[in-house]
Amino acid sequence: MSNILGNNILHQSLLRPPVVEPLSKLNSSGIPANTLFQAASWNQAAAQTRKSPLSTKFLGNNLKVRKPNLAMGTHRPLKFNLRAVLATDPASEQLAGKFNLDGNIELQVGVSSPAQGSVTQLDIQVSYGSDSLVLHWGLIRDRKEKWVLPSRQPAGTKVYKNKALRTPFIKSGSTSFLKIEIDDPEIQAIEFLILDEDQNKWYKNNGENFHVKFCKKEKLTPDVSVPEDLVQIHAYMRWERKGKQMYTPEQEKVEYEAARTELLEEIAKGVSVQDLRAKLTKKNDVREDRESSISEKKRIPDDLVQIQSYIRWEKAGKPNYSPDQQLKEFEEARKELQTELEKGASLDEIRKKITKGEIQTKVTKQLHHKKHFGVGRIQRKKRDLMQLITKYSAETIEEQDLFKPKDLTGVEIFAKTKEEQDRGQVLNKKIYKLADKELLVLVTKSANKTKVHLATDFKEPVTLHWGLSKQRAGDWLEPPPTALPQGSVSVNKAIETQLTSSSSTNPPYEVQYVEVEIEDDSFTGMPFVLVSNGNWIKNDGSDFFIEFSAGTKQVQKDAGDGIGTAKSLLHKIAEKESEAQKSFMHRFNIAADLIDQAKNAGELGLAGLLVWMRFMATRQLIWNKNYNVKPREISKAQDRLTDSLQDVYTNYPQHRELLRMIMSTVGRGGEGDVGQRIRDEILVIQRNNDCKGAMMEEWHQKLHNNTSPDDVVICQALIDYIERDFDVGVYWKTLNDNGITKERLLSYDRAIHSEPNFRRDQKNGLLRDLGNYLRTLKAVHSGADLESAISNCMGYKSQGQGFMVGVQINPISGLPSGFPDLLKFVLDHVEDKNVEALLESLLEARQDLRPLLSKSQNRLKDLLFLDIALDSTVRTAIERGYEELNNAPPEKIMYFIALVLENLALSSDDNEDLIYCLKGWNHALSMSNSKDNHWALYAKSVLDRTRLSLTNKAELYQRVLQPSAEYLGSLLGVDQWAVNIFTEEIIRAGSAASLSSLLNRLDPVLRKTANLGSWQVISPVEAVGYVVVVDELLSVQNKSFEQPTILVAKSVKGEEEIPDGTVAVLTPDMPDVLSHVSVRARNGKVCFATCFDPRILADLQARKGKLLRLKPTSADITYSELKEGELVDVSSANLKEDASSPRLTLVRKQFSGRYAISSEEFTSDMVGAKSRNISYLKGKVPSWIGIPTSVALPFGVFEKVLSDNSNQAVSQKLELLKRKLGGGEFSVLRQIRETVLQLAAPTQLVQELKTKMQSSGMPWPGDEGEQRWEQAWIAIKKVWASKWNERAYFSTRKVKLDHDYLCMAVLVQEIINADYAFVIHTTNPSSGDSSEIYAEVVKGLGETLVGAYPGRALSFLCKKNDLNSPQVLGYPSKPIGLFIRRSIIFRSDSNGEDLEGYAGAGLYDSVPMDEEEKVMLDYSSDPLMIDGNFRHSILSSIARAGSAIEELYGSPQDIEGVIRDGKVFVVQTRPQM
Repeated sequence: MSNILGNNILHQSLLRPPVVEPLSKLNSSGIPANTLFQAASWNQAAAQTRKSPLSTKFLGNNLKVRKPNLAMGTHRPLKFNLRAVLATDPASEQLAGKFNLDGNIELQVGVSSPAQGSVTQLDIQVSYGSDSLVLHWGLIRDRKEKWVLPSRQPAGTKVYKNKALRTPFIKSGSTSFLKIEIDDPEIQAIEFLILDEDQNKWYKNNGENFHVKFCKKEKLTPDVSVPEDLVQIHAYMRWERKGKQMYTPEQEKVEYEAARTELLEEIAKGVSVQDLRAKLTKKNDVREDRESSISEKKRIPDDLVQIQSYIRWEKAGKPNYSPDQQLKEFEEARKELQTELEKGASLDEIRKKITKGEIQTKVTKQLHHKKHFGVGRIQRKKRDLMQLITKYSAETIEEQDLFKPKDLTGVEIFAKTKEEQDRGQVLNKKIYKLADKELLVLVTKSANKTKVHLATDFKEPVTLHWGLSKQRAGDWLEPPPTALPQGSVSVNKAIETQLTSSSSTNPPYEVQYVEVEIEDDSFTGMPFVLVSNGNWIKNDGSDFFIEFSAGTKQVQKDAGDGIGTAKSLLHKIAEKESEAQKSFMHRFNIAADLIDQAKNAGELGLAGLLVWMRFMATRQLIWNKNYNVKPREISKAQDRLTDSLQDVYTNYPQHRELLRMIMSTVGRGGEGDVGQRIRDEILVIQRNNDCKGAMMEEWHQKLHNNTSPDDVVICQALIDYIERDFDVGVYWKTLNDNGITKERLLSYDRAIHSEPNFRRDQKNGLLRDLGNYLRTLKAVHSGADLESAISNCMGYKSQGQGFMVGVQINPISGLPSGFPDLLKFVLDHVEDKNVEALLESLLEARQDLRPLLSKSQNRLKDLLFLDIALDSTVRTAIERGYEELNNAPPEKIMYFIALVLENLALSSDDNEDLIYCLKGWNHALSMSNSKDNHWALYAKSVLDRTRLSLTNKAELYQRVLQPSAEYLGSLLGVDQWAVNIFTEEIIRAGSAASLSSLLNRLDPVLRKTANLGSWQVISPVEAVGYVVVVDELLSVQNKSFEQPTILVAKSVKGEEEIPDGTVAVLTPDMPDVLSHVSVRARNGKVCFATCFDPRILADLQARKGKLLRLKPTSADITYSELKEGELVDVSSANLKEDASSPRLTLVRKQFSGRYAISSEEFTSDMVGAKSRNISYLKGKVPSWIGIPTSVALPFGVFEKVLSDNSNQAVSQKLELLKRKLGGGEFSVLRQIRETVLQLAAPTQLVQELKTKMQSSGMPWPGDEGEQRWEQAWIAIKKVWASKWNERAYFSTRKVKLDHDYLCMAVLVQEIINADYAFVIHTTNPSSGDSSEIYAEVVKGLGETLVGAYPGRALSFLCKKNDLNSPQVLGYPSKPIGLFIRRSIIFRSDSNGEDLEGYAGAGLYDSVPMDEEEKVMLDYSSDPLMIDGNFRHSILSSIARAGSAIEELYGSPQDIEGVIRDGKVFVVQTRPQM
């Protein structure tokens, strides 16, 4: 009930009449059992917070009673002119009702007040001009009777089902009107609804019928008023009589005025106000003798005591009273009122004083400690987010493939043959198992003809008894003559056709077969049965039915090879499915039996079990087939399965995420024989409400036969139907919204054919009993239902009204202090429109619960179901809260993102990246609150990283779940559409989808705030070409486009080559500006840019095949469509430019006679530019720039090693593979690399390299043991082998370099274990501005910057004339950093890396001797991010180093280096391309 001043029907029980309760309703304290201060059980209170507007109990630390508007001094009698409702002038018409129907549509009803015996006339007018409005109406003699249908009816009126009349409105301009004359003097009112037939839309009065009364002149009284307290009491009594319904504010107003009207009618009959008061308060003596009230002590009515108790409690600060304190407070309130009475005040005067807050109270505000929350919001505990990190990563157990492909059966071979012969669209395909035989039904369509192929391997003669359907599966229509196969005969509107033999030796099959060809597209399916040897062969007792529609059933693909699945488990599941279809009891018991096999198969085994159970939960598998099972048996099987899952959850923490998903598909089961209650309590509903036939009996039979989660939906649909004025459309909407169709109801073993059809007098009882029954159903079937989950953890005991009688669930021990109060807060706010406080409380509850979920206990599964329910409620709450964010500032959206991210982290096994993202959002919020100018730029980097994390999670689910969904789906014949979207639906059902939506909402806000624009232009080259859309640049990198092409690629990682013919690459992905692909684009004069705006990207994708001109600037791209002729000029210009490009050549390098050389010996004949440049820098750069010590294996060493006698076999194999490569067999590239790794090291090489390294002050790996030298030798060979990596090989082919002339030196350096790595371009690569230095910085080694590691680096610009003022362009979003122990790195240094006009840098590999450690990065604690002074110092040092080296060479440089303990080291430099 809403809190409306002056007409709040229920000031809860505060304004209830002072009824003397019978002894049976008094508690041990003598207080009425439902008064203000009764202590309630937890479960009763929790239920009432949601279902009853009359909760007057203390819940936790606050009294759950909506505050009445007391003590405001605004209550006064409201004058009421009866003529406003009851017409008094017989010659005039009065407005009897004015209603708002929908938006601006207004309904007015005018009634003429008749003289005795005359006709009453109604004028009904709607401010909506339509030819399709109809009045659906009837008259009322007595409110208890059905509608009366008068004989006197307006023109055009029709009788509807003998229950109502329907009269069309007359359209007049923008309004519609209707006049009705009533000549029966006994008629008291008209009831009606309005129907717009064109739109099939009903207009109601707040969900109820419109009700307009007719009144008689002689019963009227001039201006009178009714005291408001009497109206309130009478409204309360009406509410009680109607079953204590939950009213909307609008319904509340209507009910309040209806109470007033009824009292006015009593007054109109001559009843005095005093008599009304006596009647309402059940007093015999209505006169108050003031003298006797002083001399004789009167008892204060309980309703006044309750109000005063509430005021005292409020003034005391709403403390959490014990039952004894409640009783004491109640008596104190009575004493205060008694004092007023003894002073001479009447009860009416006391009532007014209470209302005005004038009664003196002596209370002291108590200091009570609320452990979690205040009245409107919880206080979240401060937690160390690092304590939430879990790093469980499941290991995939490779299982041996024990399954050889099964030989196809004769029926399967026949089906395959027919599919190949027909070459039409396959609409449907089913193979039924009939004992040891098979029946194929294959439906194809070609040339507008539908063909049904039916075949079986029965040996005995078989006859097909069949028909066709147009509407639903149960229809049998006689087919047209053109559809009858030869020899068919008609039998009772069906057709019988003999199957004929068909056989083949290649491929081998022998079947009986018939083909039906149908030309009429109006037929939707074919019902049939088979007859053999006089026996009818049916589909488990029902007719077979095959649909012709391709839309609802997509034919299943072949199973494939099952790679990436626990294949043996999936075959076991498929083998058991026919048994599992019998009932949920069978399915859950089989699943429990398979738990060990799934667990032993590891991640993929549990993934297979999840797929199976989710196929079940989404109704892709049969739930019940010809088997009666008691609900308690289902409940027991559920308990067994969930107990097994609980055990695996305890002992295998790396699989907890999958186990949570499995449990979310399975109901909890029931303790205390809850399952059997499903059977028993439906009988209680039928008995209590006299509804033993029709739909309720059919549902009863279904429940007794085999209850399922569908019953939860059916029960909710019945409640919705009753609450919405018995609107059967609402019933079907609830069913359909939850996946239950009419066909599904008919498919049950005990089918439900009928629709609900209850009487109005059954409404209150049915709502009460079905509400109780829904709780029983959820207790068994809905493990993730929030109320059920909370009740199962908190404990409950029910003893009343035939529902859950004798059921007792004990509370779980060891719950955190204050946890019950927190859960009550959740339930109290679970339907709030503004969801922020709810989200906080849900997450606080999950955080409190988290430590308990890692402990072993016998009630762990109840805690898990609670956590799953809380998790699910977060998702539904955030979806409801989207509207709240429509005009919200970015800080609020960021806060919501942090909340949802926290929720996702709490549900994930490996959540380290998610936690660091969460810390990043908290830091971004802190920056925003402190007005940091970089807050939006930093938040954008956190947003990008969060997106990457979600992408990784989606890819993980796809890898782990989708192969099992496809393989098992094929084995079980699951609809292809359900298989295709399996993983997508798993993701959409969790917090990740909500989080993604919030990120999309925030992204444009951050880009605008940070002035990022819609583009980052990496290579600003004007281009003209045809748009081609691809998923990955990688997939087309070796392709050659014949015409100039603008590639719109969804994914660009950074390592790819740009295909020939490409003039532009546009992508939403975010490769680093200095990544390989970025450098290749700039060197190749290819336009390359990242698009941040999904709308622009979608527009570009929509222009697929169009000719576009791109005009980039350094920060934006504009584009326009061109005509074909405009391409000629552009192409001619490009040809001239290409013709002027010099041809590239390589000079073959020879072995110098030395296996290793020091840096002083580096020359162009010995090593590449990389080595020479690092040698040149030594001693020439400022002393504060460190240069690592280097040696090298010069050109020709690889060829010399290959020619060594010890490597003769390797050399021969390599020559053979190279000949194949020259012949176009590019697949041998991998074999060549593997062959190079087989080389043995000549003794002289080992000795020379050792000597050079030691003499240069470098550590010799062999000093740590032979194994360490082997590691070094493998690294050297990997560098040589990278000459044949795909990217490098195809790159040289494109520029027609002779690959055999490519020689590889190896630069050997000691690795600096870097804090940060950087790459500098001393001329801004995006704009070409030589006055600016551009640099990118990553945490750890530089491989994450130059390699294909996702995310962006920190980027900054610095003016060369102001090196002390670096400007940050973007903060890092790379989740991974690489770190390594003290080690050696072997760098590629070919003679093809730095040719003029060819960017060979980065094509070949640099390989460290030791493997790098991948570390998840926490930027929120990185001084480069959070310490402005440190960041300024580091970035300025990098800029100064770049400037110094450029000055040294006199040309723009591409520089790589690292930072260690604040010191700058440069590891290589080369001319900037």
